[in-house]
Amino acid sequence: MVAGLIGLVLAYSAFKFAYGSLPRLPTLSGISLFGLAVIEIALAISIRARIRDGRLAGSIGVARAVVLAKASSLLGALMLGGWLGVLAALVPSLGEVTAVAGDVRSAAVGAGCAVLLLGVALWLEHCCRAPDRDDRDRDDHTTG
Repeated sequence: MVAGLIGLVLAYSAFKFAYGSLPRLPTLSGISLFGLAVIEIALAISIRARIRDGRLAGSIGVARAVVLAKASSLLGALMLGGWLGVLAALVPSLGEVTAVAGDVRSAAVGAGCAVLLLGVALWLEHCCRAPDRDDRDRDDHTTG
């Protein structure tokens, strides 16, 4: 939450007070977050399946995936705050400046990708947890 607030304040300040001297935002400027989210979805599905099958207990790969998930959730929160700061600064002047429409569109794409990354990172972190005894019993009853 703090990371999101930091991103929001910094981006809002930059776009509110220095918009005229900033370059235009590329429409797909936030798409790299989408790419990272897709990679983490594949990783989460793989790790989740291997943990459920008992093939990955105690692996260093799971620890690395948890670190990736933590870093990605922090990045997602920071970028979501940043994109929301851009939107908060630019939306009020949407009808006044023609360049704002393209930048608002770019910020909306970025915010959407940041939300996706944040959600996927939290899910990856959840998939990396060791199953409880209750989880194993429930899986045995549903598959058996």
